[in-house]
Amino acid sequence: EVQFEESGGGSVLAGGSLRLSCAADGVTSEDNGIGWFRQAPGKEREGVACLFIRDGKTYYSDSVKGRFTISSGVAKNMAFLQMNSLKPEDTATYYCAVDTTCWRVVINPMPDYQGQGTQVTVSS
Repeated sequence: EVQFEESGGGSVLAGGSLRLSCAADGVTSEDNGIGWFRQAPGKEREGVACLFIRDGKTYYSDSVKGRFTISSGVAKNMAFLQMNSLKPEDTATYYCAVDTTCWRVVINPMPDYQGQGTQVTVSS
């Protein structure tokens, strides 16, 4: 069982920045990806970013590439998402997620485990 500690959401003006944090307790294998997907009201889930713990490779959706950066913490079950140049269309609930493949976090976001989510609101 994986338990999540998520933080860092909030409200910001367009062009601003936020940093999300996620600690996934119970992740013991490095053969896992940790990252985020998001969901806005009335919309489908959208993958955001993922980091594969074993090799540190990162994956991003096209909509955030170049603006968001995912990184790992000192503890390998931690991840951070630095979000710069935020746009109103980035407004959503952001869910930290863990899966054995980043494909199920970024491409088809149906991960094995997910957190409760944190709200990000970007106003114009």
